[in-house]
Amino acid sequence: MNNKEGNNNKSGGRANSSRPNSNKPKPAMQKRAQGPKKVKTIVKVADTTNKVEKKPNQAPKRPKVKDEIRLNKYISNSGVCSRRDADIYIQSGNVKVNGIPVIEMGYMVKPGDVVNFDGAVLTPEKKVYILLNKPKNFTTALDEGQEFRNVLELVKGSTTAKIGAVGRMDKNTTGLLLFTNDTDMIRKFTLPTNKSSKIYQVSLDKNLKFEDLEKINKGLVLDGHRVFVEDVSYIEGEAKSEIGLKLRSSNVKVVRSIFEHFSYDVLRIDRVAFAGLTKKNLPRGNWRLLTDQEIINLKNS
Repeated sequence: MNNKEGNNNKSGGRANSSRPNSNKPKPAMQKRAQGPKKVKTIVKVADTTNKVEKKPNQAPKRPKVKDEIRLNKYISNSGVCSRRDADIYIQSGNVKVNGIPVIEMGYMVKPGDVVNFDGAVLTPEKKVYILLNKPKNFTTALDEGQEFRNVLELVKGSTTAKIGAVGRMDKNTTGLLLFTNDTDMIRKFTLPTNKSSKIYQVSLDKNLKFEDLEKINKGLVLDGHRVFVEDVSYIEGEAKSEIGLKLRSSNVKVVRSIFEHFSYDVLRIDRVAFAGLTKKNLPRGNWRLLTDQEIINLKNS
């Protein structure tokens, strides 16, 4: 009992001696508050260290120069070839900028730079897009003699740029024909993988049988290639020899071949819509420049 009491007295003595400290919570709270602050400081130092370590591995950013343009696009804008072909010339060392050969893909040409392509200095042209409503007896070919005139005569004076037709049209085909000096766009619309729709009005030598119309609508194989027809129908208010045909191909020969496959003679083909463009307010034989929005739509089609 005496020992226990002595122990109690000792512990009580310690408790009594520590009471003055327990009445001072502020120092203890300050220590706890300082802990997190130190951790935050360490985190900041670590983040700064990480940023410093990454900087040497990052390529230095070139300051942006107004109106600079990729070298392959600069070459394409000059009308000598497409961007894809320009890349080949660049890789082969046949392109110089300010007298120095450039083989770097993605090289940026700045205003005032002199670009030499395969021995000739290039002058890039502004892109031009012209829509023509082609009449009969004009052709896109240059090898049909003097009997039929070339379609370029119809857009003469529209621009000083060197333009070409997108796709081909023979003398009997009429309707929408696009001209441009944008070689990338010309290539785009001549590829069989292009997904933009074209609408044709086709005049046949006789009425199209309904069963043949159904067969065409399902698609067919021509010369070993599958032709996908988006829509085919009789034209309302016209004889059943007047047919509307919607498909992705811009090759007029495909349109003719579809009907000849079923033993019909094609008298006339008129392209009434091309990738969203129509003949509205464009009389036969006339042309107009595309609007900025129409150009954007074409590039995204």
